[in-house]
Amino acid sequence: MDLAKHQRRPRLQLKLQHHPDNLHALYRESQDPIERSRWHALWLLATGHPIPKVAQTLGYSTRWVRDTLHRYNQGKPMADLRHQNPGQPPLLPPELQEAFRQALLQPHPRDGIWTIRNAAEWLSERLGRPVDPRRAWSWMKRLGFAPLRPRPRHRERDLAEGEAFKKTSSSRSFS
Repeated sequence: MDLAKHQRRPRLQLKLQHHPDNLHALYRESQDPIERSRWHALWLLATGHPIPKVAQTLGYSTRWVRDTLHRYNQGKPMADLRHQNPGQPPLLPPELQEAFRQALLQPHPRDGIWTIRNAAEWLSERLGRPVDPRRAWSWMKRLGFAPLRPRPRHRERDLAEGEAFKKTSSSRSFS
């Protein structure tokens, strides 16, 4: 018979690094709501409350209380560090943003029109790596531009017939 399946988890012990009164003070003074909840749980555990009761009192799961207890015992910070994550730097540094804006103000060197593909090629050359056209489109929008592409024209169109249609259609009034 395999006893490992039926053994209980080891009992968690709070390794106090602060006096319970200090835990209470840390709980009351904390500005971050997640940090405050963690200090509150630790204070309740330090004053003798069992894990299920602490979880019920605070409205969290017993798993969350156990994780908080592990965090405290390992000396990890109680604050929510997600708020201090600066994230990834933008694709275009400010000087390249300005160069891109100036380039978009001029006609495109090859065909005079800035399409999304042309913008992606321009960015790829400057960054030294491929840039997806969708990313170029988002940067064009962010900088206040839209891609310019002429309306498609039929190759076999008759210009005289089109002008005649414009003249006759504008003189009609709809009632």
